[in-house]
Amino acid sequence: MSKKKDIKEEADLNEKDIQQEETQEISTEEQLKSEVSKEKDKFLRLFAEFENYKKRTSRERIELFRTANEDLMTVLLPILDDFDRGLAEIKKVKDKELLKGMELIKNKLQNSLNQKGLSHIEVKKGDVFDVELHEAITQIPAPSEDLKGKIIDVVEQGYKLGEKVIRYPRVVIGQ
Repeated sequence: MSKKKDIKEEADLNEKDIQQEETQEISTEEQLKSEVSKEKDKFLRLFAEFENYKKRTSRERIELFRTANEDLMTVLLPILDDFDRGLAEIKKVKDKELLKGMELIKNKLQNSLNQKGLSHIEVKKGDVFDVELHEAITQIPAPSEDLKGKIIDVVEQGYKLGEKVIRYPRVVIGQ
């Protein structure tokens, strides 16, 4: 009987060893699944972070080009103003050839700037004054009742670069 008992104990031990090995395999498998899950999560986070980095640097690059253009445009705006003043004086003298030459040069400069995104803000005498769109430099008594609170004169033209206003039109409004 002791042989049977020994065999039975040995079978029980083998069964326990097998169960223990299965338990270890299951826990090892779960551990590996957990590690794979952690690595997958780490990879996804890293990938998302990299995509955000690419988008951010792209936006920064576009903004850099835009601000570089903006600096150049703001330097050139007084030259456009000088052309407008010069053309107004040449019209008084009535020298058609000189006027034609100056208009050609101004138009060429204006077209080059327009190609780079500069656009003129359209303001006319008699338009309603809007604080968001105009810069009032002074108020004068309105020549007529219907011009009160409206633009009487445009001193300097306004310009936009793309959608951003880089110089507001400077106007005189009626009081």
